[in-house]
This record gives sequence, structure tokens and C-alpha cells, in this order.
Amino acid sequence: MNQKIVIAGSGFAGMWAAISAARAVSLAGKQHQVEVLVVSPTPQLHIRPRLYEPVIENMAPDLAPLFEAVGVRHLAGTIEAIHADRREVEVLGTDGERVTLPYDRFVLAAGSRLFMPNVPGLKEHAFNVDQLSSANALDKHLRALAHEPETAARNTVVVAGGGFTGIETVAEMPQRLRGILGQDAKIRVVVLEQAPAIGPDLGPVPRPVIEEALAECGVEVRTSTGAVAIDAKGVTTSTGERIETHTVVWTAGARANPLAAQIPGDHDRFGRVHADQYLRAKGAEGIFVTGDVAMVATDDEGHLAAMSCQHAVILGRVAGHNAAAELVGLPTHPYSQPKYVTCLDLGPWGALYTEGWDRQVKLTREAGKALKREINTQWIYPPKAERNTAFAVAHPDFEIAA
Repeated sequence: MNQKIVIAGSGFAGMWAAISAARAVSLAGKQHQVEVLVVSPTPQLHIRPRLYEPVIENMAPDLAPLFEAVGVRHLAGTIEAIHADRREVEVLGTDGERVTLPYDRFVLAAGSRLFMPNVPGLKEHAFNVDQLSSANALDKHLRALAHEPETAARNTVVVAGGGFTGIETVAEMPQRLRGILGQDAKIRVVVLEQAPAIGPDLGPVPRPVIEEALAECGVEVRTSTGAVAIDAKGVTTSTGERIETHTVVWTAGARANPLAAQIPGDHDRFGRVHADQYLRAKGAEGIFVTGDVAMVATDDEGHLAAMSCQHAVILGRVAGHNAAAELVGLPTHPYSQPKYVTCLDLGPWGALYTEGWDRQVKLTREAGKALKREINTQWIYPPKAERNTAFAVAHPDFEIAA
């Protein structure tokens, strides 16, 4: 191999970057001249958008057969340092070995992490659904509640954060709790949101629908209220209220993987790297950023890519293609994603599907739920481990029509 493309991460952006890069290399007939290498702890895609669900299964499909089919190599490890000046990364392997990898093009697709501010007791006592291990820990805890003496604290769940993930988590919780504690259990489910309205980033148009759905699900909504202290027996809110509970779920936002801070250039308030329309890091040659670590415009109207699976998939395809295209002599492709939709799961009430950045409501209840099921069980999963099948959907302007 004469040249190497190193991709950090095998999430949505990393997986699609790898397939798209392999496709571009194949189109140029240079499979024996350019290597595509993915570095991540395991060759798995963790389905983070589904970790709020009560049944945690098939949430980490194996990518090894897919990578083999398209000619991508996987190295089990974590990138700990990026040396942009000499085009090298330092990797700590899962076997404990440390290696230095040179690269001709580097794609940072390391994703994001849950924002964990300095709230007393947060790290020690709160649960979350940010990673598969965290979702499993919450599920184990909830199931163990059935073996505790019945108290108000046992039967109460507080979700801190009323954004997209918080809403999906809390909408499922009443039904989930009853399934564990019994249909007649006197449960209480509360969501805390610091902003004056629930779902602040979702805007005013869908808000009445969200409020109706949460009320129907039996969720108490507290706005202009945050969690200021958490302990084993409850949570204290910013309004001075004490809620006795054994279960606090933290869903208050995300930040770019800390690796992004090692890339020269400007970063936004979420830690994302400023990128050009080809997803090149503006402050470092030979480096592309994609998914949750990239700050880039989706259109000509000033909208920025969200830290979401929806954007990560296309960002990944574009970054991978362009990283390879620069090496093999193919045209590069500008990133553009003017179409924006949301599909918010609202538990037994159904789901809410909107279109556009102003989020015009298009589908609700069971019609929305049917679309959400299709998204969650089909669209976001990896393609079949067949070279032609994967390449057919890996080109940089491919989009699934909703």
C-alpha cells in the first residue's frame, strides 16, 4: 500500500466514510495503492438513536463482514493523539499496544459525548442513554426496582433534559415502569427542562403536539427548571424543589469528542471543528471532519448540520469520498443537505414527523409511529455485507426518500 486513509470511529459517520472512501478508491481502480483503515474499539455500529427504547437488543450490529466485503481494514483501538503537523496519529490498541500510524488523509468521525457539567452527584448517581453500556445499566437498574420495597422514590423517575433524547426517553418511561412494577403501580415520571418550553430546539410549531402527547403518556413537564444536585435518594431542582427518586436520567445535550480539540483551527461552542463545504478542517491540511465533530452549513440559508444520525450519515459519505478523491484523482463533492426532517418517538401516543427547519407537522400518532419504526429498524442500520449493494448507497449525494 502506498497511501493510507485513516478514519477515527465506526459510528454512523465513520462507517459511511469508510464505505464511501472504499467506493471512490474502487472507482479509480486503485485498491492496491490506497488503504482505507478504520480505528475504533470494536467493528460495531452502536445504534445510539434507539438507546432510549425499553428493549435493548440488536443495537450493535457487527461491521466486520461489511468492511471485509468492501475492502476496509479495521484496527481495534482508540486514537489518543493527532499530530496534524506530521500527519500521524497515536493509537492505543485494545490489546494494550501503542502504535503510531502515518496517514495521507485523516477523517475524524469520533462522534460526540453526553454533556456532563459539574452538577453535584451527577456522575455518581445519574443514569443516561448515551452509550450502549449506559442504556444497559439503566435497564438493569429499572428492572431491579421491582425487588425494592414500594415507596414514592422507587416509583418515581426524573429525566433531566427536555430536548429530543429527553422527550423520547420520558415518553416511554411510564409504560416501561408499569411493565416492571405492575400496571396498577402508582408511578410518577417527571421531565425537567431549563428552557421556558419543552423541546426548545424543536421550535414552537410542534410543541403543542409534544405537550399533548406527554400529558397523555402521564408525564409531568417542568420548564424553567434544571437539576442542581443529585444523590442516591433524589434530585434537587433549581427552583428549590426536592423530588424523591431512585432514578435520575440525564439527557442534557452533547459535545464533540475531545479529539476534535486536537485539530488546529476554530471550534464552535460544542467543540466541533469548522469545516469547509468539502468537510476539510479549515485549520489543518489533509484532515477531514464529519458527523458530530463537524461544524458546517447544510444549505445556503445558514443552517448548520445538527449533531444527529440524519446528518452524520450524509456527512460521512461526503467526507469519505472526498478524502479518497483527493488521493485517486476523482472530483470532490461539496456537502449539501437542504432537506431536514425530524421523527420524534412519543411512546404509546405514537410519533411526530415534521419537515423543514421550521418543523411543519406532517404525521402524528400511529402514522408517525409507523415511519419511526421503519427509520429505527431499517434506514439507520448498515447495508448488507455485499460490495455492490454497499457501494450503490455510499455515493456522496445518496439520500433515502422519506
